[in-house]
Amino acid sequence: MASLVRHVTIDCADPYRLGEFWAKALDGKLADDDFPGDPEALLETPGAVLLFIRVPDGKTVKNRVHLDLQPQDRSRDEEVERLLELGATVHDDQRRPDGTGWVTMADIEGNEFCVERSAAERAATA
Repeated sequence: MASLVRHVTIDCADPYRLGEFWAKALDGKLADDDFPGDPEALLETPGAVLLFIRVPDGKTVKNRVHLDLQPQDRSRDEEVERLLELGATVHDDQRRPDGTGWVTMADIEGNEFCVERSAAERAATA
């Protein structure tokens, strides 16, 4: 049997704070034994398990790997607004007049991720 991805690991300055942001963004829960100041934080979500690890060096270049989010109960644009309220920023807006496209955002530590259209939005333009 081949290997399985156990979790996606994200280097960061403050694992607990970044884990809290992503817990709100993805409707997940940090592990019960994770606390502010810990060197790592584990987030379980319905779609993936994310592990945040404190590293001494800050982010300096574009991510080589990023998360693509697909809203489940709202539109892409509604999800972008919700994530902005959580502290994310828009990095690059690739939305097109016909409703297609995506938005590249950055989390509270500058890690890029994309927000795609929901399944309902995709079906409506298929």
